[in-house]
Amino acid sequence: MNPDIQSLVATIYRTESRRVLATLIRLLGDFELAEEALHDAFAAAVQQWPREGVPANPRAWLVSTGRFKAIDSIRRRARFDSVLAELANTLESEVAGPDAAAEEVVEDDRLRLIFTCCHPALSGDAQIALTLREVCGLTTEEIARAFLVSPTTVAQRIVRAKAKIRDARIPYQVPGRAELPERLGPVLQTIYLVFNEGYLASSGADLMRCDLSAEAIRLGRLLADLLPEPEVCGLLALMLLQESRRAARVSAAGDLILLEDQDRSLWNREQIAEGVALVERALSSGRFGAYTLQAAIAAVHAEAEDAAATDWAQIVGLYDVLMRIVPSPVVELNRAVAVAMRDGPEAGLTLIDAILDRGELQNYHLAHAARAELYQRLARTAEARAAYAQALALARQDTERRFLEKRLDALPG
Repeated sequence: MNPDIQSLVATIYRTESRRVLATLIRLLGDFELAEEALHDAFAAAVQQWPREGVPANPRAWLVSTGRFKAIDSIRRRARFDSVLAELANTLESEVAGPDAAAEEVVEDDRLRLIFTCCHPALSGDAQIALTLREVCGLTTEEIARAFLVSPTTVAQRIVRAKAKIRDARIPYQVPGRAELPERLGPVLQTIYLVFNEGYLASSGADLMRCDLSAEAIRLGRLLADLLPEPEVCGLLALMLLQESRRAARVSAAGDLILLEDQDRSLWNREQIAEGVALVERALSSGRFGAYTLQAAIAAVHAEAEDAAATDWAQIVGLYDVLMRIVPSPVVELNRAVAVAMRDGPEAGLTLIDAILDRGELQNYHLAHAARAELYQRLARTAEARAAYAQALALARQDTERRFLEKRLDALPG
């Protein structure tokens, strides 16, 4: 096979396969059938494109080919099942043209797929696992590492969720405007989880997965167009403000750079301006929630000329409000770090120790890393060393592990 064609097919699979799958699920009405059709379409591309040339619209070609491959597969099985024969006839009669299936859609197919994966009939764990697998293409192993469960557990959740969608005949569609508000929470949560996996990968060699964070922002924009509610705008603002720092987060050698040490001239000012405007709009509504508050915190960081100019009192105040809305140990940890910046490391340590003494965040490497930083600022080297070692033992991401190892090695003595 021509290496250039092989490389192109691999690139298209990486960038387009989830969109192709989403459209095939809409057209075929079945996850398993669509996944089989997706793989058949790419297999056909590997065989045909070197001979026939790459089509002008590869995604449309893959959708059309996958659909017809699925129809052929159903017809072969239909010899033993009259219901399948009827299904094949229905699918074939709905073909409107080679590109129509891929291009002429009212709403984005991936947005439809997210609402299907986040249907309230599914459990929260199943919604997240199914979305990360089907919308984002993460493997069961990657999802398992991200949520600290076994791959078998993730696989079972996905299988059960697909069966529930099939058996309950859950429609593959964006819900009507009247239903949208009550369906919004799980969708926002899932989009943000996708963004987080791209912004800070849960494991592996790369700190960031640009494809996932870009996709989450794209979906956030689509949702904001569809339903410009304050929290939708707040989530989009939060993602944009965090994404604005991407170029400054890692050194040329691939090492992690903390927020306070980043070159702020590398921050994306267009994303910051858009994010700040969205935050202000959401806050002015008076109907904002946790995403808007987190975005407001990110905006305070973004608008400071340098780390020393950061308004830590305002950030602590925003965390106080956030704690009242969504109390959680992680929010409490982030507030403790902000308190340490405002009032000194001893104050922050007292708060972090209280969280850990309750038995919460014991397995969260960032809690121990924050504690180590504060011990280091207090020149309590032995305690800093122990806390860094504990954080390192829990960290799963290679770039973070290198960062912690360097911090540990740099301690005196």
